[in-house]
Amino acid sequence: MAIGQTTKVSVSIKVIDAQTKLAVPNATIVLNNQIAAADENGKISFSKIQKGNYDLKVSSIGYSDYLEKISIDQPNLSLTISLKSIALFLQPLEVKSLRANNTAPFAKINFNKEDIAKNNIGQDLPFILNQTPSMYVSSDAGNGVGYTYMHIRGSDATRINVTLNGIPYNDAEEQGTYFVDIPDFASSVNSVQIQRGVGTSSNGTGAFGATINLSTNEFNEKPYAELNNSYGSFNTWKNTLKFGSGLIDGHFTIDARLSNITSDGYIDRAFSNLQSMAFSAAYINKKSSLRFNIFKGKEKTYQAWYGVPQDSLATHRTYNPAGTEKPGTPYSDETDNYWQDHYQLFFNHSFNAYWSFNTAIFLTYGRGYYQEYKAAQAFTDYGMPFIGNDTTDLIRQRWLNNYFYGQIFSVQYKKKNDEVTIGGGWTRYAGTHFGNVIWTQQYASVNYFQYYNYPALKTDNNIYMKWQHSLTNHFQTYVDVQYRNVYHRMTGFEGNPTLDIERTFNFVNPKAGITYYKNGWQYYLSYALGNKEPNRDDFQASLASQPKAETLHDFELGIERKQNNFSYGANVYYMLYKNQLVLTGQINDVGSYTRTNVPNSYRLGIEFQGSYTFSKWLNANANLSFSRNKIKSFTEYIDNYDNGLQNAVPHTNTDISFSPGVIGGATVSIIPVKNFTISSLSKYVSKQYMDNTQNELRSLQSFFTEDIRLIYTIKNVLGKEINLIGQVNNVFNKLYAPNGYTYAYIQNNVLYTDNSYFPMAGTNFIFVVNIKL
Repeated sequence: MAIGQTTKVSVSIKVIDAQTKLAVPNATIVLNNQIAAADENGKISFSKIQKGNYDLKVSSIGYSDYLEKISIDQPNLSLTISLKSIALFLQPLEVKSLRANNTAPFAKINFNKEDIAKNNIGQDLPFILNQTPSMYVSSDAGNGVGYTYMHIRGSDATRINVTLNGIPYNDAEEQGTYFVDIPDFASSVNSVQIQRGVGTSSNGTGAFGATINLSTNEFNEKPYAELNNSYGSFNTWKNTLKFGSGLIDGHFTIDARLSNITSDGYIDRAFSNLQSMAFSAAYINKKSSLRFNIFKGKEKTYQAWYGVPQDSLATHRTYNPAGTEKPGTPYSDETDNYWQDHYQLFFNHSFNAYWSFNTAIFLTYGRGYYQEYKAAQAFTDYGMPFIGNDTTDLIRQRWLNNYFYGQIFSVQYKKKNDEVTIGGGWTRYAGTHFGNVIWTQQYASVNYFQYYNYPALKTDNNIYMKWQHSLTNHFQTYVDVQYRNVYHRMTGFEGNPTLDIERTFNFVNPKAGITYYKNGWQYYLSYALGNKEPNRDDFQASLASQPKAETLHDFELGIERKQNNFSYGANVYYMLYKNQLVLTGQINDVGSYTRTNVPNSYRLGIEFQGSYTFSKWLNANANLSFSRNKIKSFTEYIDNYDNGLQNAVPHTNTDISFSPGVIGGATVSIIPVKNFTISSLSKYVSKQYMDNTQNELRSLQSFFTEDIRLIYTIKNVLGKEINLIGQVNNVFNKLYAPNGYTYAYIQNNVLYTDNSYFPMAGTNFIFVVNIKL
């Protein structure tokens, strides 16, 4: 304990490797009850602390903990701490090669295991990350379980690159991410980095809104077991069992997880029934590590993706039109069903103190279908033999069966002033889209009839080089260039069975920036070029009117200040799009509604974020983003039912859809007594539009929500630790909808607009009991 004196002093600590004398970045320093992380240069400063005696603990993955009692009795104390490397190779190189370090000139935020755990109360991963700057989330079922979605800087999941341990996760064709397919994956994740904008080069789809890197390859030296249980509104249950062997014979580790999540959902019949498992086995020695991961997920959800029609929102805001084509009660099995298996094998090796190498091979196997009841369907639309009546009620399944596999690698060189990474990978996607009629109302002879089968193939090859160089003790440059080759072949589309598309894209994506840092201040300036191929649906046009690839020029200018008890920063970005694909309502030359390239659009914004520890019982962090998101000109096409054609309506300088101009989040935590924390979580999202016309009739209203969370920790009772968490979401019962869609048409010379919304639940609760043995 510190001796009670009133004089305030400062302490500067630098952490280095005992053998190489190089800085140990991101080491954790504990000075009595103050916890902080060193920067990329292994440095940290504690200011305004009292003179006295302190317990100092310094730790970092791959090193033995450093423990010492120190006496602070001078105004400005400087310490250099040498950490001894343990005889195991623990660096997760497959992640390090993709993540931006603390001094890289990009807007980023990191989440550690503790950050994830306190937010992991049963909702899907996007909701766990909801307080991230420039981010907002939504949910089909209305309570964050099942199908969930995220937008960062106005970009949806198809423009957000996601990797699992460096391996691409985005769907190869649609390019979106469906965390419902790997339920409770957050319980296996030990760290997350979100880079906003184009960010550094990554594996997989091009990043326009952000990149999200999720890491599970954690080393657990000691055996553990953990049981997590939660129950909440809408009969929501989450049960998770985690356990690990710790280090066996000095070289082996085994970790595993089993999860089950069920919920009735807020929206009518929007239930979720989700199961998953994770298994990881590793062999580690002084120079190398070999790790094998298996992740498996199974989901069954009642469809809620049609939204609530506008005329029902005020009187029956939980109304679900799915399954209502069936006469009488809604069809009970109007469900989505999917299974996804991930297999990952990693090998990391350190040649010496400066050179290291990693590679991984992987296979993702996905298969599933959604089932629906359809009334009065024409036999001819399904290619079925005509029998008696020309229409029938039927039940159909639309299937997707796919294999996604490949390899990633990186070679890294690091010395005092230079860090060079050369990496890349190749992937191959082979998928089949097919549909089966499994029941017809009157004719058993056409049951289990396959009415379409459309295979697709996509390959993706990339290679990149990143070089970070220290010009001086305070200036650092960053250069990054990637070459990416994408080949896509699609044989038929639903509604266009004879349409065969074969496209190849070659992208060169350079990035460069400079960083200045000194005395806790950091300034950076960067430019990044991103290119992105169209999605599967965009290709559904004739060869003469195929979509172009999208291009993004991303300029970032930032400033940050970090001290042990506070941090703050601001980031200005200008994102200039060329040929951005947007929905215009136009029917293309093969009769499909698809996105159209618009020549010029942009996003201009500023992001503020900060945190402050006022005292040992009060701390806060907040973020606030302002943005202007515009399409300079485009033409809207409106279906005209009077003449069977489309009316063209030109627009200029309109807002990009689903791009709110203001997004803010804040968390204030009070610690009234030891091991008890009360937190308020606030979120504000301003008005946004559901299409690109900036029409007030097609908008989503702004909303502000407040959640209250209580965490109480009991130590050394029935195990090492028990965490009790109670959270009330949407305390003020705000009735809001963060997502929706719109359709306009002309009938009898009158313009009509039909809107559907995805409303979120009003006040609801969840209670959690986590037991660590």
